[in-house]
Amino acid sequence: MGDYLPAKGYETVSIYRDGAAAKLELNRPERMNALNEQLRIDLLAAVEDIARDDGVRAVLLTGVGRAFSSGADLRENRAATADGHPDVYSILTGHYHPIITRIREMPKPVIAAVNGAAAGIGMSLALACDLVLAAESAYFLLAFVNIGLVPDGGSSLLVPTRIGFARAAELALLGERLGAAKALEWGLINQVWPDAELAGQAEALCSKMAEGPTGSYAGTKRQLNHWLYQSMADQLEFEAQVQQERASSADFREGVAAFGEKRTPRFTGS
Repeated sequence: MGDYLPAKGYETVSIYRDGAAAKLELNRPERMNALNEQLRIDLLAAVEDIARDDGVRAVLLTGVGRAFSSGADLRENRAATADGHPDVYSILTGHYHPIITRIREMPKPVIAAVNGAAAGIGMSLALACDLVLAAESAYFLLAFVNIGLVPDGGSSLLVPTRIGFARAAELALLGERLGAAKALEWGLINQVWPDAELAGQAEALCSKMAEGPTGSYAGTKRQLNHWLYQSMADQLEFEAQVQQERASSADFREGVAAFGEKRTPRFTGS
């Protein structure tokens, strides 16, 4: 862990500090850092704390164990809408959207260190960061289509702005893993390191940037956001609406059932 020392802990998120550098670790390794309600709450609180702390000048986001994040926890019992369907709209707008938006808008660089899987909302979380480093064994997966859903968490915007329409459509429609090496080749991420070196390299980069021109970094983020992400709020809202439609579908129910039963889903197109 180098010189990073424990600073604050939540139930499912840990914060470490090395001077002006802060590291946030998703800490639910027994579920591959799948985001359940507690992790969503803790991560939002941690991101808000770090964003408000003027003593923090660079941020590193990573996961404990063998995954960055495997996405939303499909085993979680979700609140339902009045018609009995999962209320994914409230989860997206109440938890995920504030996290993604805060990462993009905080006036300090945020680095993702992807160890293992970055799937579904986990991939969105990584790509919301300014720089993305990955282990050689890491992979990225827009897993939504595999359970009858659509991209969310900003991934319908974050992915094509990095790699273009054709490759974004391939990832979203086919739902196949993209290995770290190919993700680097495509321009989805910035660096790939041997598994044993990722943590050290990411921590060193975060510490280096924490000693850099913070105002310059903040200005650059504002410029990139102004160019690429002016429509983010509208796109996040649109994603949530379409996702709520899909959460009411028979294909989504079948996708979740098949996932739990570890079998191939039998989609009907409804």
